[in-house]
Amino acid sequence: MKNLNYAVLLGLCALFLASLPVQATELDPNTGEGSIELNRKIHCSRVDGEEVTYVWWGNAYARIPGERDRHLFQLLGMNVRKCGSIEDEARGKGYRMVSREIMLYLDPTSGEILREWENPWTGNTVNVIHVANDPVNGRPNYAKLADGSDNLFNARMVNGTYFLAFEIPLFYPNVLGGDYQQYVGGTYHSAEIFDFSGNADTLMDASTNIEFANVAWVRLAQWLPWMEMGDRVGIMYFNAVGKKLQSWDQLPTKMQDEIHSNYPAFTNAPSLDDSRPNETSWTYMKKIIDQRNSEQ
Repeated sequence: MKNLNYAVLLGLCALFLASLPVQATELDPNTGEGSIELNRKIHCSRVDGEEVTYVWWGNAYARIPGERDRHLFQLLGMNVRKCGSIEDEARGKGYRMVSREIMLYLDPTSGEILREWENPWTGNTVNVIHVANDPVNGRPNYAKLADGSDNLFNARMVNGTYFLAFEIPLFYPNVLGGDYQQYVGGTYHSAEIFDFSGNADTLMDASTNIEFANVAWVRLAQWLPWMEMGDRVGIMYFNAVGKKLQSWDQLPTKMQDEIHSNYPAFTNAPSLDDSRPNETSWTYMKKIIDQRNSEQ
């Protein structure tokens, strides 16, 4: 009788466990909902308001027809960010990211933070304006696209590694130009390229909220305004690699010191309800240049 009761008890336990909802062990990249979760893991966190920090190191070069390319700067950058959940009646669940971003221009040899720079083409010494964009907020990202189709996760999986690429061509009126750019030129024209990669198993793991991704960044762009290059023919290209850190405190000491001294707001991301227009390198430079001109 005892054995019979024990068998009945085991059977009831099995039925109870079978009735419980099954928790997925992996996120599904083939659904819009799974894509949202995967993108959140890479770009920020699946937890609303949890801050993460990216860091990157690289170099900036100048290219002028008929000349050898010139190594102008080393680069050191950071972005502190967080995400919040949103929902749309037609497009389903989604998220929005808010962030602040700094990139420092460093001496190409010593790696020291530049305050002034001698322009090798004009011979003029100019003040360096580092990137300090606040905010850099993302557009809402939903499980469904505007046409109603699923917003699928477009990564490639190769031997246990995921690769996720974004190419962002930019062509819009330059805030430092005049009102007649359509007629005489001066439009801002560049391209940003981001490539994320990491371990596919940790990314797909539904029990974790953050993917500590690797990132590569490339920019093709016009001369930086503070270089005072005017209409001189040529372009710049930037190349950097980086990673999402375990915490803000893992930033290089050089970056932490610069933030504490000159950019204290950049220890944290903006609030999730931040509705300010995005700052770009050019809008930020315009503010600094206008301020300097007003003080002369």
